[in-house]
Amino acid sequence: MLVVITLSLILTSCVDETKKDNSALDQSVSKIEVMDFHSTHRCMTCNAIEANTKFTLDTYFSHELKADKISFQVINVDDEKNEKLAEKFEASGTALILNVIKNGSENKIDLTEFAFMNGTDQDAFSRALKSKIETQLKTL
Repeated sequence: MLVVITLSLILTSCVDETKKDNSALDQSVSKIEVMDFHSTHRCMTCNAIEANTKFTLDTYFSHELKADKISFQVINVDDEKNEKLAEKFEASGTALILNVIKNGSENKIDLTEFAFMNGTDQDAFSRALKSKIETQLKTL
């Protein structure tokens, strides 16, 4: 009986926490969060990913950045204040994530593999990232 009660309490507390996370999102918000996670010590490719992402956003999406349709965050996963965010997006080191928020629902698109494959080629990186963001903007 004690096991059943304990399991019920655990399951109930997990369900309530999930509801809190979902209700925290404004249902009227539709936007793309571009998140560049990194650790304190970064390699040349990791730095290039940040620079090329910033270049792409500034070059092709300046209006969307100003209108807050797109936001860009650079997040150090080694900083304690970023621990919950890094955990939410499963980032333990370098990661490039598009978090597409539509009507209060989040859709995480992991671009980390793409970013490492193209990180040091600004032209290829920028063209492909531009295309990926444009595709997601059309869904908002």
